[in-house]
Amino acid sequence: MAMRDDGAVVGSVSGGCIEDDLINRYSQAYNAVDACIPMGAPQSVRYGVTADEAHRFGLPCGGTLELLLEFDPDTEALKQLIGHLDAGALVQREVALATGAVTLTPCTVPAALDLTDTALTNTFGPGYRMLIIGAGQLSEYLATMALFNGFTVTVCDPRDEYRGAWNVPAAKVVNTMPDDEVLAFKPDARSCVVALTHDPKLDDLALLEALSTPAFYVGAIGSRRNHESRRQRMITHFEQTDATLQGLRGPIGIFIGSKTPPEIAVSVMAEILAVKNGVVLPRDMAVGEAKNQREIPPNDPGDLVCGVPSVNPPSGE
Repeated sequence: MAMRDDGAVVGSVSGGCIEDDLINRYSQAYNAVDACIPMGAPQSVRYGVTADEAHRFGLPCGGTLELLLEFDPDTEALKQLIGHLDAGALVQREVALATGAVTLTPCTVPAALDLTDTALTNTFGPGYRMLIIGAGQLSEYLATMALFNGFTVTVCDPRDEYRGAWNVPAAKVVNTMPDDEVLAFKPDARSCVVALTHDPKLDDLALLEALSTPAFYVGAIGSRRNHESRRQRMITHFEQTDATLQGLRGPIGIFIGSKTPPEIAVSVMAEILAVKNGVVLPRDMAVGEAKNQREIPPNDPGDLVCGVPSVNPPSGE
């Protein structure tokens, strides 16, 4: 959590009364006119040492939350840290307890938080990233949801007519060919690649490149019939097998009966977060399995075919 001297805050540490107490202790907004936030060396503060405090601050009985407060932090060091995370790097951040000096050190192996008499060291990153193929309306909703879930988002679409209408400024938009962009993106274990164009010329090669990376999620929108056709194309023309395509997800999303682009985006984002968090969803929540159980035809009126909706509103399911 970051706090300004007038009491404005960004982020949180508990989502409850602890934030109110921190503001009350350290902000001019609740103190005398000439008061100010302390400066100098970091300070530690502990909440919930007693059962009464735990109850007061909404912590489980007997629970403890210990915080390190850094005053007037080095904003350039924070910007450097964010830059490393956005680039997919793993970084150790060490704070000297005597002075507040910060040291950033690139690393390759995550480590648990380490607190000694002289320093607090924490490992951050690499940041979660999403590469979306296609800059259509559905992509805008998915990009927005990914951004507020902490992903850095890149949208790739070589088609001028789609990029020109893009309206999510926080997402990076590129006009390269999708398979080239996957190579440049260099997906790692905290990356996902989602194809949303319904155009095999754009989706297929990008998906193939993504499947050869450590990306935790690789998938494409479309009906069950379109997904099966994609698999057969890859097997017939690109020397793939059922084994090499095991990581290709489709139709993507969880079955919530979605019909509109924002509903489909909710469905897709929910599945991505479940995979990210290591949650194995029941089979009947998968779009294809759920529709098979309900004996819904492979190209039912809710399905999208080649990116063109049928008579009823579009559905990614």
